[in-house]
Amino acid sequence: MSQKSLGKEEFDVAVIGGGPAGMMAAGRAAEKGANVILIEKNRRPGKKLLLTGSGRCNLTNADLDIKRPTHFYGRNGKFLIRTFSYFGPEETISFFKERGLKTKTERGGRVFPTNDKAKSVLKTLTDYLRESGVTMLLGAEIHRLSYKDGEIKKVVLKKGGEVQAKSFIIATGGLSYPYTGSTGDGMRWADKLGHTVERPVPALSPVETEEEWVKELQGLDLKNVKVSIKEDGKKKEEIIGECVFTHFGISGPAVLKLSSRIREGRERGRSVKINIDLKPGLSEEKLDKRVQRDFTEHANKDFKNSLQDLLPSKLIPIFVSLSGVDPEKKVNKITKRERKKVVKLLKNFEVTANRLAGFDMAIVTSGGVSLGDIDEKEMRSKKIKNLYFAGEVIDIDGTTGGFNLQMCWSTGYVAGESAAKTWKD
Repeated sequence: MSQKSLGKEEFDVAVIGGGPAGMMAAGRAAEKGANVILIEKNRRPGKKLLLTGSGRCNLTNADLDIKRPTHFYGRNGKFLIRTFSYFGPEETISFFKERGLKTKTERGGRVFPTNDKAKSVLKTLTDYLRESGVTMLLGAEIHRLSYKDGEIKKVVLKKGGEVQAKSFIIATGGLSYPYTGSTGDGMRWADKLGHTVERPVPALSPVETEEEWVKELQGLDLKNVKVSIKEDGKKKEEIIGECVFTHFGISGPAVLKLSSRIREGRERGRSVKINIDLKPGLSEEKLDKRVQRDFTEHANKDFKNSLQDLLPSKLIPIFVSLSGVDPEKKVNKITKRERKKVVKLLKNFEVTANRLAGFDMAIVTSGGVSLGDIDEKEMRSKKIKNLYFAGEVIDIDGTTGGFNLQMCWSTGYVAGESAAKTWKD
């Protein structure tokens, strides 16, 4: 539907934002009998959805304990208990299965479509919208929301025209990946309508480091390493997983999961170090014995040529430089003290966190419309009686592994059903 063809029809529910939460909300509201319009400023819905899971779309997480959401979403996670009990991971998997999309579960409970294609997930959703009778208004940017007597009356479009509805759902996302259309519009509207908006900051973000040598390791992927963070020398948190070096710092699932803690430490003015244990399966004592065996085997080699059994080749030059051992020194001449330094570096390969990368690289946004202004039963605003919120626009963000998409599906489903029910009552 184009803006030119937009008539004077008043809809029951208008959903603003064609991301995962918005599409789920629109489809569910229409399923419940509402006359629904979905307004999206991009020419196509689901632009950001296509990027999730590196294009594979990590739909949800089968290991999500819906009774302990704070474990996956932090202190705000308890807000989702009721929502997840109504539409959680099991319901999400069933939703897609019933519509012909098969899924598979991988390590860590991560659920993907079996064909590893995010576009299949998007097609399932757009088919759902079409079959439910949702009107889609694409390429339509909103100028303002018209508000009167405690209710939103209509949305006014930038290129002319307006949409009138009885209920409105804001599902415009946060600020991450702004080129997909996530530019914080919904948060600004919520603020103007009297809601508290918690300061949005990047979350699940790569980390810029002080060390310039990281660019020499760009693309190096370290699997099954232990990553820990220290604030002013005190260990705060650690995780075993995967990390990847970039041209400006470090990223990968393990680092992303720790990124909020890193940001908090830097905001407090603390020195934050990221420590990588390259051999987490070995104690320092056992690793020392392993190094001794390797040194015996490569006794006549230069030190710089003796580490191929311990480290990826790309990492060796940097490792040798940081160890302080002469690269040209024969292995059989290395002292016990030098060997101990090598072992210590294997267990404590360290970089200094400078700051988190910006919203253009952050997977999600932390912050948004305050949960204190939203009724958790219906996702309805406590300030505006015909307004609902869903997805990343609200102040909840989770760790990596499908948890953030699950929050979108769940809050979208509940908001859509609640909005549809409200106009009937």
